[in-house]
Amino acid sequence: MLEKARIMDQKLMDRAITRISHEILEKNRGAMDIALIGIKRRGVPLAERIANKIYQFEGIKVPVGILDITLYRDDLSELSEKPLINTTRVPFDVKGKIIILVDDVIYTGRTVRAALDAVIDIGRPKAIQLAVLIDRGHRELPIRPDYVGKNVPTSNDEVVKVKLQEIDGEDCVLIFQK
Repeated sequence: MLEKARIMDQKLMDRAITRISHEILEKNRGAMDIALIGIKRRGVPLAERIANKIYQFEGIKVPVGILDITLYRDDLSELSEKPLINTTRVPFDVKGKIIILVDDVIYTGRTVRAALDAVIDIGRPKAIQLAVLIDRGHRELPIRPDYVGKNVPTSNDEVVKVKLQEIDGEDCVLIFQK
């Protein structure tokens, strides 16, 4: 793949995460009833960053969970005969909480649909909201994020790659041509 554009650097990513964190607090009138669940893989460090920002702003430690949606994917049989299952760890009761699912990129909406199923299997939250760093459009399902770091119109021939310090050693968002 050919790198086409660098659309975010570390500074722009931090700004977007700060804005998302403020929007979460505004919409939910504080942090008392919220919990964050990061969708494996890059949604997890993003959820932790949002939780850290909320702590800086409000002095409240928001719980953070990890969600592996592998078994909930509608294309599971196409991935592998023996898919690699990672860990789901939600160390809090979701009942009565406002759960904010966090992911790096929303595209077709299928990952979010799988995540919704997985959360509902854990328990019944008061509400579920969605925060994404990048919304690239092309939805196949009627799913729309509540919080977006950046809208990036793309073609289906492009790939959006989010790199995070915790996983990739740097913070940036790139667009590649297939």
